Amino acid sequence: MSQAKYAIGIDLGTTHSVLSYVDLETPEGDELDEQVLPVPQLTGPGQVESLKQLPSFLYIPHADELGDADKSLPWGGHTQYIGGDFARSKGVKTPIRLVSSAKSWLCHAGMDCRKAFLPLGAPEDVKKVSPLEASAQYLRHLKDAWDQAFPEQPFLEQKVTITVPASFDPAARNLTVEAANSIGLDNFTLLEEPQAALYSWIQNHGEKWRDQVSLGDVILVVDIGGGTTDLSLMAVTEQDGNLELQRVAVGDHILLGGDNMDLALAYSIRAKLAAEGKQLETWQIQGITQACRSAKEQLLSDQDVDVVPIVVPSRGASLLGGSLRTELTREEVEKSLIEGFFPRVAVTEHPTSRSRGALTSVGLPYAQDPAITRHLASFLSRQANAAEKLSGFEVNTEGFIKPTTLLFNGGALKSPVLAERLNQVIDSWLEEAGAEPVSLLEGVDLDLAVGRGAAYYGYVQSGRGVRIRGGLASSFYVGIESAMPAIPGMEPPLNAICIAPFGMEEGDRAPLPTQEVGLVVGEPVRFRFFGSSVRRDDPVGASFEILPNSDLVEQEPIEVNLPAEGRKVGEVVPVKLTAKVTEVGTLQLEAVTSDNSGRWQVEFNVRESSAA
Repeated sequence: MSQAKYAIGIDLGTTHSVLSYVDLETPEGDELDEQVLPVPQLTGPGQVESLKQLPSFLYIPHADELGDADKSLPWGGHTQYIGGDFARSKGVKTPIRLVSSAKSWLCHAGMDCRKAFLPLGAPEDVKKVSPLEASAQYLRHLKDAWDQAFPEQPFLEQKVTITVPASFDPAARNLTVEAANSIGLDNFTLLEEPQAALYSWIQNHGEKWRDQVSLGDVILVVDIGGGTTDLSLMAVTEQDGNLELQRVAVGDHILLGGDNMDLALAYSIRAKLAAEGKQLETWQIQGITQACRSAKEQLLSDQDVDVVPIVVPSRGASLLGGSLRTELTREEVEKSLIEGFFPRVAVTEHPTSRSRGALTSVGLPYAQDPAITRHLASFLSRQANAAEKLSGFEVNTEGFIKPTTLLFNGGALKSPVLAERLNQVIDSWLEEAGAEPVSLLEGVDLDLAVGRGAAYYGYVQSGRGVRIRGGLASSFYVGIESAMPAIPGMEPPLNAICIAPFGMEEGDRAPLPTQEVGLVVGEPVRFRFFGSSVRRDDPVGASFEILPNSDLVEQEPIEVNLPAEGRKVGEVVPVKLTAKVTEVGTLQLEAVTSDNSGRWQVEFNVRESSAA
């Protein structure tokens, strides 16, 4: 691979994707010129426009719905799918052919994301795609757009960084890697989205970023996008007299964001129409959900707009007397979203869960509690001691970590009304604890910050700029069954061995623990994994019995049949374990015999989204 000229940052978002870039040949000390690539995309049949964002939607048209010329893109040819702006607008009218939220599916433990099942619930005659394929399509579109704009600097030869949620589990990260590999991209890095947002803020302020934070500050990054809420804590530390940033905690993967808000508005419209004696079918609610998204964005971003008309899709003029028309007002939007998603709660009020039905339709594992403020209260309480061992930080005695600084990111927080309410709730918690209110870090474009920050990170990797220290946000453990005689009604005790400690950096390999364990080869076996975001001090090889109500949470198990490699089927081979964090941020587990005569690698599919 030739020397890269550009650092490319890709925000592979749930509802929008962005490509930003910087020139790696910028001389040291010169102002860094960062650009966002306008992405050519269909906005109508045969109509192409270049927009700063590529909506993360695929529309699967009927064979007779559009001609080849209607689907043509500037780089030639056409695909069976429509992506971007036109896909989103077509999906408003025909939601059964629209693929959305592919990114959220990547971390669904109960689904095989390599199988084609989207659009979920679509009729048999609609071609299906997998979440993996949809993600690859968005990346391919961005790659083609780049290659058209920079034919002499091919995409595959640049320094590429792709962002993922901080809470993305290793399996979802691996799927993101697969999607990138499928378009020929083998050399790239994964970066957590909250870190990317903070990198964008740093890049915007240059050396002056140090004037806005101090040693001992705790920066809370709240990223509320289309499909997820991502929470992270960064600590301002000191090294050789210089301020540094260190990521100290990330939250769970919370499927709660702008999509939930759009659906809430759609159901409020259904209730309004029901009061007028007009009933809507399920497919119509899917259609107006897309319309509510556009209306919400318009009402919350333009103070001069108070009412937006909503047209309810219909399949014919005879349905309900033709197309229904209603409206969404600013007052309805603000009341529904503020009180429903950002209620004023105490920091001790955490998410509630309801008793679930035994049978449910297949879908994404959405958060049961829509109150983002309760999820935030839980996160801050669970991470009460996240920074206390760092130099310059006080021991916490208040039951929750007290952020001093706040950085917002994500399209849902573009609304000043929503951002202000969230800020007020956080300040009320701090006031109750006798702490100062948070200071707000400003100066980032909430739609473009993640992509911009990812490009800046590529520049930082070349040895310039400011790097945020990160590493694994959880400690990971593998379960070891104790050897003991069979006892009726009792399973063998299970011990946990730490194989990847908190903070382990990309590219690092944990040293082999001294103890050996037995590995069963040649027959189907199950690996049991555990994770914890609060056990920060366990070294590699730390071993202890897993007791009920411990602070370890079991992850998705892996079932494999490891090759016997000349040994007997079912033989127990003494091995030592080691784990490696790859350069793209995924985890690899390896079992090695003491004499190096055998080596087995296991795909590390632990799911940290449920870590304690």
